[in-house]
Amino acid sequence: MAQEPTIAWASGDAYEAYVGRWTRLVAREFLDWLRVPADSSWLDVGCGTGDMTRAILETQSPSRVVGVDASEGFITFAREHVRDERVEFNVGDAMSLPYDEEEFDAAVSGLVLNFLPDPAKAIHGMWYVTACLDGVVGAYVWDYAGKMEMMRYFWDAAVALDPAAAELDEGKRFGLCRPGALEELLKSAGLSNVETHAIDVPTRFRHFDDYWSPFLGG
Repeated sequence: MAQEPTIAWASGDAYEAYVGRWTRLVAREFLDWLRVPADSSWLDVGCGTGDMTRAILETQSPSRVVGVDASEGFITFAREHVRDERVEFNVGDAMSLPYDEEEFDAAVSGLVLNFLPDPAKAIHGMWYVTACLDGVVGAYVWDYAGKMEMMRYFWDAAVALDPAAAELDEGKRFGLCRPGALEELLKSAGLSNVETHAIDVPTRFRHFDDYWSPFLGG
């Protein structure tokens, strides 16, 4: 039986060098697309190193932003790098959100759902803590199988060298990361007026080491 790959979420610096710098670009366009009114309260589920929270602060004029993540290392990094009186970061479980019904106007999640054992439970929790009928719930994931090219080229090369590597390829493992599957997840969790939208951002590297070194960061 193939062993499940180990995924470690601990080092904020390693994450930022790997994909955090591209997450910031996606987050801005994603937030603009959601069209949440100014002075709203936000919940950032699986906030990681705080890239989405920072983008909310910089572009959305929120009244309050709460970031929650299971990784103490990421929360520590976020607290050190995102300082604003409107923000708080808490260690917590995306599938068991410790917040009240209708506490937030919007709940968002970036690059998290495909890593959760029960993503539908997380989405339902996000719906619960927003203003239910009038709130906004939004999430985005990488297109691992297609246009997440910095990883796609890596896995295509890895599988060409060792066909057994195909079992580890995120494009194969994360079937949720496709428009149809993501839309069905949101609808099954009870959301209405569900829309999906492709966001494309460039990943420009200074040189080969700038591309390759983050793959070695754990």
